Amino acid sequence: MKKILVVLTNTTRYRHTNEPTGLWLGEATEFVDIIHEAGYSVDYVSPKGGFVPIDPRSMKYVNKNIMESYEIGDFQQRALCKSLKPNEINPDDYVAIYYTGGHGVMWDFPNNVELQMIAKEIYNNNGFITSVCHGIAGLINIKDADGKYIIEGRNITGFTKSEEMLAGKMRFIPFLNQEITEKRGAIFQKRRAYREFVVQDGHIITGQNPFSAKAVAKMLISNLSH
Repeated sequence: MKKILVVLTNTTRYRHTNEPTGLWLGEATEFVDIIHEAGYSVDYVSPKGGFVPIDPRSMKYVNKNIMESYEIGDFQQRALCKSLKPNEINPDDYVAIYYTGGHGVMWDFPNNVELQMIAKEIYNNNGFITSVCHGIAGLINIKDADGKYIIEGRNITGFTKSEEMLAGKMRFIPFLNQEITEKRGAIFQKRRAYREFVVQDGHIITGQNPFSAKAVAKMLISNLSH
């Protein structure tokens, strides 16, 4: 059975500040739990490989399942300590790619050409490109064979402008996901702040915020099961 590739950030801080950031923990663990329950395995990749920091703010929102997954040695080693480098990935091994969030991704996801090529190959092999929350930043610069943004004309979602304002990080971030996806021609959909919401348009599945990771996983599994 083919695998699902989970993309994580290497960014430790909001650039030019001492404010820490990184992976939003639950966006990885809650997604992966559903994937494992369905019988699929995952690999973890990051732009530079190796160490993946955790956004300390995400630890305030853990539950029993998130903590149990976080404490598993396999997750600590393969995801947080020894994530793979993009050049170690063979896109043919995967049926889907999943971009996790956390504010850190806004710096190292958008312009990583290697990850874009991996995502594009998975997509061209009839696989799925998926994301949650800030992870939509990984999709904003992917182009198809005709040079068109892959999200152009597509229904997508991600962390909204209102959610960003509520998070209190507007002065730190390099762009707003909602604004930049709309500039790319995407049809940005949203629901109430911090409520579970997922959108599918063809082989692109996106979730609005940290509370949407499980819904993205379930929708992906539903598609893979057909």
